[in-house]
Amino acid sequence: MRLASFLVDGAPGYGVITEAGAHPALPALRAACPTLRDYLRTRPVADLSGQCGAALPLDSLVWLPPIPEPGKILCAGMNYRKPYPVDGVPTPDPGHVVLFSRHPQTLVGHGAPLEMPQGSAAESFDFEGEIVAVIGRPGRHIAPEAALGHVLGYSAMNEGSVRGWMKHSVHAGKNFHASGSWGPWITTADEAGDIAGMSLQTRVNGTLMQSDSGAGMIFGLAELIAYISHIQPLEAGDIIATGSPDGTGGSRTPPAFLRPGDRVAVTVGGVGTLENSVGAS
Repeated sequence: MRLASFLVDGAPGYGVITEAGAHPALPALRAACPTLRDYLRTRPVADLSGQCGAALPLDSLVWLPPIPEPGKILCAGMNYRKPYPVDGVPTPDPGHVVLFSRHPQTLVGHGAPLEMPQGSAAESFDFEGEIVAVIGRPGRHIAPEAALGHVLGYSAMNEGSVRGWMKHSVHAGKNFHASGSWGPWITTADEAGDIAGMSLQTRVNGTLMQSDSGAGMIFGLAELIAYISHIQPLEAGDIIATGSPDGTGGSRTPPAFLRPGDRVAVTVGGVGTLENSVGAS
């Protein structure tokens, strides 16, 4: 099943994506559960398709992030072996999981423009293709062997970063408004398959820039979930960005940072393709 959030009659809504199009949740359901996050926290995901209406054409949609206001957006840093873009040199494998967080307002949906940073920040605006895991079953102190049972499904993310400002702090460089995106939908785990087998590719203006798979992660998803859940409870609708492989603009010589008008496409095998353009500053 593919789950998405999008505008319905000009208002935020959600529903199920099929070959026929986007089936919005019926008005009575949206009144009871206004967002997909509300639905996931209170009702079985398997029941959603039976509470959706007739299909809308996909090319008519205004897409939102699949869960517009996640309770947590947690990102794994340095989780693929590569030169670190801030310094341009390879780093040793971290001895433990490296985490940072993003605010919901930093991420837009499929097809929405990315906001080009202004001033000096525009000189180092970078792309980062990632696989996103969405939590479906809440948990605390989750054992690694049970962790994947808490995953609802998977999506794609362009975890946009301003490299120059990452030298100020990771938080600053990772939290520019509308600098990243995720979507277009969540593909449930039963359809998406094993994350280790998922390919991950990022293209900028059609040119392949990143190509790896979930198997390339230093810390696998089960380890990430177990680690995070020992810090704080995970809730349905929380999202975990699992890291970005080599090939980002900041790791290239010369650097290949984003410019207004560029188009970034992130494809996760078995899940879907997320595409956004870079808006003018």
